[in-house]
Amino acid sequence: MEEREYHETVVQINRVSKKTKGGNQMRFTALVVVGDKKGKVGAALAKAMDVRTAIQKAFAHAKRDMITVPLSGTTIPFEVREKFSAARIILKPAPKGSGIIAGGPMRAVLEAAGVRDAVGKILGTNNKISNVYATISALKKISEWQATKKTKE
Repeated sequence: MEEREYHETVVQINRVSKKTKGGNQMRFTALVVVGDKKGKVGAALAKAMDVRTAIQKAFAHAKRDMITVPLSGTTIPFEVREKFSAARIILKPAPKGSGIIAGGPMRAVLEAAGVRDAVGKILGTNNKISNVYATISALKKISEWQATKKTKE
């Protein structure tokens, strides 16, 4: 059996209904997380008339918009707090062997990125979409900090 290039996770599927002149129009949205478990991760939300197409579109979008996460061994280099929309999250490094201690949407992003040890707390909202994007934003903040640190040296 061949090894897949990316680790793909479907975080949420929503059924969306819209009233139109001809009746109800139903669509589906899919929130997915894609990562190579070596420091690259991306997330996307896509809509389509059926679930399978929505998931395929979301995977394609997520693969296009991947970010690189700097890892310090098996964890993240430092603590970061991030706010995205109504979601507020805290991500902290953890000792080796402690695993990922975080809620569902945050866990999916960290596992796809290849982080094996981290502590995370979701504050604010229970909206999975906002929490996934807040986690991606926090990891992006870490990579930007690493990039500015390297340019100063």
